[in-house]
Amino acid sequence: MESFKDLVKMNRSCRRFDNNHKIEPHILEELVDLTRYCASASNKQPLKYILSTSEQKNEEIFSCLGWAGYLKDWKGPKKKEQPVAYIVITGDQNLANNFWCDHGIAAQTILLGARDQGLAGCIFGAINIKKLTGFLNIEDHLEIKLVIALGKPIETIVIDEVGENEDIKYFRDENQVHHVPKRKLADLIIGTW
Repeated sequence: MESFKDLVKMNRSCRRFDNNHKIEPHILEELVDLTRYCASASNKQPLKYILSTSEQKNEEIFSCLGWAGYLKDWKGPKKKEQPVAYIVITGDQNLANNFWCDHGIAAQTILLGARDQGLAGCIFGAINIKKLTGFLNIEDHLEIKLVIALGKPIETIVIDEVGENEDIKYFRDENQVHHVPKRKLADLIIGTW
């Protein structure tokens, strides 16, 4: 890795994986361990994690996720391209009643850790909560916040600059390269003193 910026730029939402490349449970534990060092509102540390490398559980989790909303003709990866691991991030309501941005910080940290190990992932907020709660027997005091799908990437993803039409929708070209338009830095900074 050349720099932290390179790691961040490599950390794109990956939706197609090598389903034959398995991830051992201890790798998921190492990724969650990184979150212990993250900022947490009032230092309450209310996040709890469910880890899955089980093929059966992975299929159940997969069925609860909304895959790539902008790709209208694509319902998600084929079986051989599906994630081999998941981390479900929950908030323990016995420890906090507001999780602020803790789960976002944790999810980004997990993905950066995964990229550093040659893995990739995708954060899901489009989740069938009721169905997933049932599949995983999640207790009432745990609120599902995000799901992270993980695996060895087989997808080529490139960052493009947003064009004159200001279209920010990601797309796949005729070679199945996934393009992600990003706004220019000048469009993001609205004031400097």
